[in-house]
Amino acid sequence: MERGASAGFEIDWRAAWLAPFAGQGERWARAARQGEPAWLRALNDDACAESVATAGGLPLRFVAQAALPTGVAYETHIAATGAVPTRYNTHDFFNALVWFAYPRIKAMLNARQAAAIDAAGVGPARGAVRDALTLFDENGALFATSDPALAAALRGFDWRTLMLASRTAWGTRCEARIVGHALLEKLVEPYKGCTAHAWIVDVPQVYFEWNEAARRAWLDEHAAAALDDALPTSRAFSPLPVLGVPGWWAANASPSFYGDPQVFRSGRRSRAA
Repeated sequence: MERGASAGFEIDWRAAWLAPFAGQGERWARAARQGEPAWLRALNDDACAESVATAGGLPLRFVAQAALPTGVAYETHIAATGAVPTRYNTHDFFNALVWFAYPRIKAMLNARQAAAIDAAGVGPARGAVRDALTLFDENGALFATSDPALAAALRGFDWRTLMLASRTAWGTRCEARIVGHALLEKLVEPYKGCTAHAWIVDVPQVYFEWNEAARRAWLDEHAAAALDDALPTSRAFSPLPVLGVPGWWAANASPSFYGDPQVFRSGRRSRAA
């Protein structure tokens, strides 16, 4: 049995990292507990109401995994038809949620993946470009900041500066937002070592005066445009231990939480932007 079916889609929507998804997610979880058809109907009703689309402008719809034709790549099928093959489990549940929260990012990731497949085929290995796109799609986070010093602290693995000395900066000069659906699935049962691949996004200081919807829309637009302009590499991402984000986990109120070298590791002190 798939994990979602066995677990009943029981998700603690009070978790801080789920705030951008909670309203829709709770409603979908109720539908999912009624069975796969009810869940897919809920997804497609919302996709129609919100006009979610691929980068090519095709209306998005969610279909059972069995609808994916044999021999056709998943990303290719989405780009060509607008149909997202969807399994009845928590992994694909979160994938759908991210499509709604960050539709432009997801559409651009799909377009880039499909273009790479068209150019080189599926092959036994993805290659560097598709590896980076997949890494972000599955395990990514956006680290939005108006302060270059905080971006430098994340790139430099300077956890004490980022998460202790600058604790009050979170929410006023920086914030983290999860976009990787596999990472969201892992966080259904959180563990200390759960680490995102964070993409640093420079934002204006006024960003932190905006409401949730405006922040999310700004990030969606600008991150998607950046993906359209240039392909990322895996070195563009910085590790971010998710439970270390101030306000996201009660235990991190203690400075000793950050003393675990297996989680809050030292690393390369300079990284490609």
